[in-house]
Amino acid sequence: MYLSELKIWNFRKYGTGESGDPGLHLKLNKGLNLLVGENDSGKTAIIDAIKYLLQTQSYDYQRFEEEDFFLQPGIEPTDTNRAKSLKIECIFRGFDAENNEAANFIEWLGIEKNRDGHDQYFLKVILNAERKDRKITYDIKAGPDDEGTQLDGVARDFLRVTYLKPLRDAESELIPGRRSRLAQILKSHEAFSSVPEADHTITKIAEKSNKQIEGYFKGKGENNSDIPDQSGKNLLSDINEYLKEFFTEKEINKIAKFTISGQSLSGILEKLILDFSEGNSGLGSYNRLYIATELLLLKRTNYYGLKLLLIEEMEAHLHPQAQLRLIEYLQDEIAEKTGVQLIMTTHSPNLASKVKLGNLIICKGGKAFPMGYDFTELEKGDYLFLERFLDVTKANLFFAQGVILVEGDAENILIPVMADILGKSLTKHGVSVVNVQSTAFLRYSKIFKRKLDKKMGVKVAVVTDNDIKPDSALTQEQIKEKRTEKEAKYNGQDVRTFISPDWTLEYDISLSGFKKEFYTALLQAEKIQNSDTYGLTPEKITEVNQKVETDFTTWTNKHKTEQDVAKAIYEDYMLNKKISKAIIAQCFAALLKECEGIKERIEGDEKLKYLVDAIKYVTE
Repeated sequence: MYLSELKIWNFRKYGTGESGDPGLHLKLNKGLNLLVGENDSGKTAIIDAIKYLLQTQSYDYQRFEEEDFFLQPGIEPTDTNRAKSLKIECIFRGFDAENNEAANFIEWLGIEKNRDGHDQYFLKVILNAERKDRKITYDIKAGPDDEGTQLDGVARDFLRVTYLKPLRDAESELIPGRRSRLAQILKSHEAFSSVPEADHTITKIAEKSNKQIEGYFKGKGENNSDIPDQSGKNLLSDINEYLKEFFTEKEINKIAKFTISGQSLSGILEKLILDFSEGNSGLGSYNRLYIATELLLLKRTNYYGLKLLLIEEMEAHLHPQAQLRLIEYLQDEIAEKTGVQLIMTTHSPNLASKVKLGNLIICKGGKAFPMGYDFTELEKGDYLFLERFLDVTKANLFFAQGVILVEGDAENILIPVMADILGKSLTKHGVSVVNVQSTAFLRYSKIFKRKLDKKMGVKVAVVTDNDIKPDSALTQEQIKEKRTEKEAKYNGQDVRTFISPDWTLEYDISLSGFKKEFYTALLQAEKIQNSDTYGLTPEKITEVNQKVETDFTTWTNKHKTEQDVAKAIYEDYMLNKKISKAIIAQCFAALLKECEGIKERIEGDEKLKYLVDAIKYVTE
């Protein structure tokens, strides 16, 4: 069995939709579900809603607060403005007939048709909470209808989840103590639950140890023989002598003895500590040890309840390589091979890039958007492509408020600099520039296009070249048609296309009012590219500036057209000499920052208008 659907009304960020629909209706994968998104996007609310309804294996204390009731964004947080009630609903499917999982919930099950038209069981569990006179009450019911009946304690225990909280001090969870988490896990495992406590081997080991300790304080060793060291006996004798003085003759004579506390199996387990053999391990190592221990609960052979693991911010205390290794194991070995369902949250692009795209759920603006095939416009082949090429440098698009997709290093370098000059800082606006390093814009842009759901609310700008050479035989009408075709190919929902006016970025800059600065950057890049050490000496800078002035004077005297100059810079020099576009862009960006009146010049240049428009689209 697994958690198939989660519905939320008026809990935290999720209110109530039109016609009383849930503010959140989330369909979950049977295996791994990774919730990604920026801060305060609703990831933790999803985890907490599940915890409040199902409770945890560790019996964590939880109670509703007034702040849990939905408050419309931008409204003053007064008592009257908050919702008076909230509702959380979980629907479970996939009951294992072989293990007779459904038998634990027989009184509350419903029957429905699956995709193949066959009957299947489902279990709907509902939490309703109300607040009145500063008191919050709630009940949990289950049943196939919207009312349900009370769910008893035994059935609820079969629905408890395993929960790993964020930024956990994993070492403290593994140390001895009353009701220690380690003891709870061990006692639930068949290694300890399958044998009566009095007959368990570890209980007998503790009894034997106790007798030996008692013997030491009586001056006895093994086989009740006297031992040379009688200091333990003398110590205990002194304590009992003091006690005789502390009690009156009418009081019961009390005699002290030393034992290992916790004679029961539970008491013994509460004294255990789980640690690494070498000791002195860091928080990241203890984090992984704790996760490994919690997984014991989910791999119990005779447990037929819900096997659901909730993990918040798994990346806590883990370096990137450790994150990747752990998520790979959880995805491929635990989720896909053991029947354990995982719902995790993360802020880590490392984890987002490693997980299969269909297992991601993007949380954005009080909504959640599953990335599975049933929900996006991506084709099945797109998923395979993106899983190959969507690395950590591109995965930050899942956390962005806006995205600019570019096809090369030059745009990747130049656009953030231009945005800063225009007063539209991309970092301040939460915009990511993603270099797809090809023209595979369609695959990436369709990540943000939905089949059925409302738009994601993430503005996506596709910045691409016109890719029509100046000497092309195409008519202006044909060129216009090709531009229209390209826009139609990528545009849709919040995705818009911005195409260079003529050929490529570099050619168009060579046609712009910045041709002189660009030619200077090109010559600087040539010096850098052909040098063993990075940097330009004053002599090289002077040499470059002199060549720029000489060449532009020559082109002017020979009455070269704008197109002739652009061709000389772009084709005859840059392409023929194979000068790095990335280095050119870096040098050009540095020169732009030094220009006077640069903001007005960029905004007024027709050849750069498509870049300016793209920046404004994702930031306004």
